[in-house]
Formats: sequence, structure tokens, C-alpha cells
Amino acid sequence: MKFSLTMATTSAALALSQFSAHAACVDPLQRRNDAATMPHIVLPQISALQLGGSDASDSVVGTWLVSYTVEGEDGGQAFTQWHSDGTEWESINHPVLGGNLCMGSWKQLDAKHVYRYHVGWLYTDGNVSGYFVETETDKITGKRTYAGHNEITFYDMKGSAQSHVKGTASATRITP
Repeated sequence: MKFSLTMATTSAALALSQFSAHAACVDPLQRRNDAATMPHIVLPQISALQLGGSDASDSVVGTWLVSYTVEGEDGGQAFTQWHSDGTEWESINHPVLGGNLCMGSWKQLDAKHVYRYHVGWLYTDGNVSGYFVETETDKITGKRTYAGHNEITFYDMKGSAQSHVKGTASATRITP
């Protein structure tokens, strides 16, 4: 009962608030409006990383700081983790109430390239209103860097595509 009351109160508060449409992990409209207020970080200098293996699946696994552009504009920064089982997840510097956690799967294309299929929810006025699918192909450009291109399609809850944008990603490995 207490849980139901808490959920109802939270849902009502979100429904009554004045949130515009937000996308979990990918919110190019919000980012353009808030770009000046969202801080970007720079990683400290780190000692050289020792990696085993010589293919993209060995070298992409780990935690990365990724900077995104969406149609040439700042799209945000994210901490992205690539796992050896072919899954990945991401936490981006977008507002939590709009959704900032996403996940997906990835596969190796060749010795230097990986392909990612990434998904997340879209929110309007605090309620789920759709979802997005991001596909990204990245090239491992060094032991501590990768870069790539992505395409994001936004869908309503019935699965109808509403819009489509293109962007880029550039990443730096976060090491212990």
C-alpha cells in the first residue's frame, strides 16, 4: 500500500510538472538549449594502458568517456561501458528526470571496428512517450581512443518513426 501511494504521488507530480519531451541518453533538442550550462570534463593524464589481444573486441571492452555531436551540435558526454559478453550501457550528462541511462548490444565487425545497437526511452511531461534506437559504428583509433558515426531514430509508442538525426562519437578510455 505504501509503495502504491508513493508511486501514485510520484506519477502525479511528474504528470503535473512542465517537462518538455526528453530522450533518455539522446536528447539533442535539450542539449542545444542547455549546452552552456552542462559541464564537460577532461580526464586526468593516465599511465599507459596495457591491453591484451589485437582485435576490436579485446580493445573496446572497458569504461570510456564519450563526447557526442548531433548534427554538428554538442550532444553531451557519457560514461559508456562495453562488456565482453556483447552488451553495453551508458550514463549521459542529461537531466535524470528526462532519462539518462541507456543500454544495448554490440558486435565486432573486423579487427578495428565495432557496431553498437543502443536503445532508450523517450519522455514527455514525465511519462514514457516513445523510444529511440541508435546505431553506431566505431573505429578503435588507439589503445585509449575510438571514434565513430551514429544514426538515431525516434519512435512513438506505436513504433512509428518520428524523426531521424545523425551524429558522431569520440571516446577516451578511463583506466584504473
